[in-house]
Amino acid sequence: MMSLPTLHTERLLLRPFDLADAPAVQKLAGDRVIAATTLNIPHPYEEGIAEGWIMSHPERYSRGLGVVFAVVLKGSTTLIGSISLAFNQPSQRAELGYWIGRPYWNRGYCTEAARAVVLYGFRQHGLNRIHASFMGSNPASGRVMEKIGMVYEGRLRQHVLKWGVFEDIVIYAALRETYLANQKTGPDSN
Repeated sequence: MMSLPTLHTERLLLRPFDLADAPAVQKLAGDRVIAATTLNIPHPYEEGIAEGWIMSHPERYSRGLGVVFAVVLKGSTTLIGSISLAFNQPSQRAELGYWIGRPYWNRGYCTEAARAVVLYGFRQHGLNRIHASFMGSNPASGRVMEKIGMVYEGRLRQHVLKWGVFEDIVIYAALRETYLANQKTGPDSN
């Protein structure tokens, strides 16, 4: 099985999840506010969900389906969130997904992690396109996409039903050639 990568940014370590992270994942992702702004995080976040999710990462990576990083404050063991790429290898594209625990919002951590992961996807996996989407009721997620240089592509009106409310889905994307041409430096990886 291929070993999962680790990325380093100025303030963050993006590393594979470990089962020891499960309590922090359950606490942070279990926040109703986090679940309300994502499509795939359940609420309530029940016992065992985090462990099952973490244990699925190595196989998904080895099968070329995607990579999931724990977002950790550099120089500590403090888990603050998660960021991932879900690969569609035949089309050389991936979907970027992320969440950051509420105590760590508004500090630029998500933008820093997202920039590193997009560069990793283009440089290490040879992707041609990376896209991301967010619910229209979560404009902060869209600001992350704008800050890292993704381009607005459209809005799918009332595309999903979340907790009894129809939500718009807003889509941003980056293409390898133009994105890399606009980047000065990238994350260190090992």
